[in-house]
Amino acid sequence: MSIKLKPLDDRIVVKRLDSEDKTAGGILLPSTAKEKPQQGKVLAVGPGKLLDSGSRAALDVKVGDTVVFGKYSGAEITVDGEEIIVLKESDVLAVVK
Repeated sequence: MSIKLKPLDDRIVVKRLDSEDKTAGGILLPSTAKEKPQQGKVLAVGPGKLLDSGSRAALDVKVGDTVVFGKYSGAEITVDGEEIIVLKESDVLAVVK
């Protein structure tokens, strides 16, 4: 997917991964009962936070990484009909290996 956003500073653009249709016990969930997943794929990254020295701090995430983020983190927006999230790198809890 090509994204038409260029995140600034230490921000990243993430697309949520699809949520599960079943519980661990095999019960099918209707769409109204599903929680939004807290995992997503990184679509774009900013250049890094601007430091006092004038240089930029390198980000620990890169395009294509699958990340875990906080439930209420970031700003959800719609671009070309796709729901995406713009997060600060500090909102990312982990990179999935």
